Amino acid sequence: VMMAIVTLLIAPLAFSNGPARAVPRSRVPFSVCAARVSARPAYAVSMGPPTVKSVQKDVDDRMAKTIQALSISLATIRTGRANPAMLDRVSVEYFGALTPLNQMASVGTPTAQQLVIDPYDKSAIKDIERAITESDLGMMPSSDGNVIRLNVPPLTEDRRKEFAKQCKAFGEDAKVALRNIRRDAMESIKKMEKAAESPLGKDESADAQDNVDKAVKKFTKQIDETVAVKEKEIMKV
Repeated sequence: VMMAIVTLLIAPLAFSNGPARAVPRSRVPFSVCAARVSARPAYAVSMGPPTVKSVQKDVDDRMAKTIQALSISLATIRTGRANPAMLDRVSVEYFGALTPLNQMASVGTPTAQQLVIDPYDKSAIKDIERAITESDLGMMPSSDGNVIRLNVPPLTEDRRKEFAKQCKAFGEDAKVALRNIRRDAMESIKKMEKAAESPLGKDESADAQDNVDKAVKKFTKQIDETVAVKEKEIMKV
């Protein structure tokens, strides 16, 4: 069994078709980020039937994670200053696998306008350069054979407006995620009303649904505030 496991682990390397080839990785839609953290209610895989308390806890947890996903997505949008998070959605096809750049190199900011990428595997420098060039970052990398430097140009007014629109789009996707979480919770509460054993009372059901709606309003406000802060950062000259 151990031999079989080892064989499976090394097979992709042994049969890799030539050197690593860099390919651009488009900006991951926020909906994908949100799906990773809030795709399924926790009580859906629990050992017992859901309760009002477990449903509400799941709502709060998933909505909080949606805000986290939004923050991660917004951090990748340029603001005119160097930020390692700008490279978080650039990937390189490394030995046959699409690998995030931030797993292949350390990224530093020696100045407010420059990123320095120090690959762990120096033989992948050309591939990393190509991936950056083919991405939508709008920056040209330069390499001395050891590290890659990226000069972050100041944003034009049109570019600022474009990125501000992207912030709004991420915010709208986050609100869609909240609505999906609300739908899951409401369906669970209504099922509890119709349960054969210990059905949930009408008043309890109404209170539970009201609490879910309050959570939606609370986190929707957080989304608006988070997006507004990023937009202000982008538009600041």
